[in-house]
Amino acid sequence: MNGTAHWPREVRLNKEKNVLTVSFDNDQTFSYSAEYLRVHSPSAEVQGHSPDQRKTVGFKAKVKIADIEAIGNYAIRLVYDDTHDTGIYSWSYLYELGRDHDANWQTYLRELEEKGLARG
Repeated sequence: MNGTAHWPREVRLNKEKNVLTVSFDNDQTFSYSAEYLRVHSPSAEVQGHSPDQRKTVGFKAKVKIADIEAIGNYAIRLVYDDTHDTGIYSWSYLYELGRDHDANWQTYLRELEEKGLARG
């Protein structure tokens, strides 16, 4: 990010819609599907240890967020029903994911197609 930290005012999980909504202190509110958060997990399993090791994760359209755990006052860990639980989502990373959602999603869809993967 540009060095400016944004802090959440509210973090809410709608389990029926399987959407995480985060409202930040600058009056920005972002809603994230579980699929979007899962495929953009900050974990080494997804991101690798360098940009060229990043993996495109398919078949997560039906994944659900099973639990949210606070990590200090700087992040949350999301636990998914596919047992993935190693990603720690900092507030700044969640803000970036919200801010850049449309571009990230289009890149993800393109990568799925290029690699012969599906969402489903």
